[in-house]
Amino acid sequence: MPPDFLGAVLGPEPQRGVGLIVPFDLALDRELWRWVPASVSLYLTRTPFVPVPVTVEMANLVSDEAAVHSATRDLLVPEPEVVAYACTSGSFVNGATGERALIEVMQEAGAPAAVTTAGALVQALETLGVGRVAVATPYVAAVTERLHTYLDEHGVEVVTSVGLGLQEQIWKVGYRQVIDIVRSADRPEAEAMFISCTNLPTYDIIGPLEAELGKPVLTANQVTIWAALRAMGLQAVAPEQRLVQAVDLPAA
Repeated sequence: MPPDFLGAVLGPEPQRGVGLIVPFDLALDRELWRWVPASVSLYLTRTPFVPVPVTVEMANLVSDEAAVHSATRDLLVPEPEVVAYACTSGSFVNGATGERALIEVMQEAGAPAAVTTAGALVQALETLGVGRVAVATPYVAAVTERLHTYLDEHGVEVVTSVGLGLQEQIWKVGYRQVIDIVRSADRPEAEAMFISCTNLPTYDIIGPLEAELGKPVLTANQVTIWAALRAMGLQAVAPEQRLVQAVDLPAA
């Protein structure tokens, strides 16, 4: 090593930040990072643990406004440019009104900008010009039905949906099982596929599924990071995913 090496070191690249509020059971932190460019850091905090299965009740508990307000405040010290509530069911369980309330709570807590997973999904569908979707979820039927209602409020038709009926440990579902439910849910009239739940792994299969189905495949983690970066005027990292490659960056 040259003697002047340390004198030539400029230090780490300055970072821009995204604050992420995730459910207490999220196990896919590493997947979230895969969409993020090198100039951006993710600052994660988790909602408080609640001892209930993955049901409508849990979706309501992890989206408690006081908890989201507190979590937002916890994220502000490193100065993120946007705060994202990264839970699909928690952001659609109370419909469009509930999703807007979460945005307002994060902004009131000091977030410079705010997005939710459910709101990001609507943004993504609008960007791609999609009005009819097929849906694949890991949820029980009652939770999936709330997603139908939320999308209907935004004028999006769910042509079909398939759920795994899981109430716990969703992060343990493998790619093969995700592919199977996507194939089961797809219909010719669906203009896109949505794979719900931020605890369901999807990064590596989005591009291949789009090639097979011949339509965009959107996933919870993908749309969340895409929308957060979009709010910063940045593009997510994924060379083979249609949403990420869509040219739709507003001025930062």
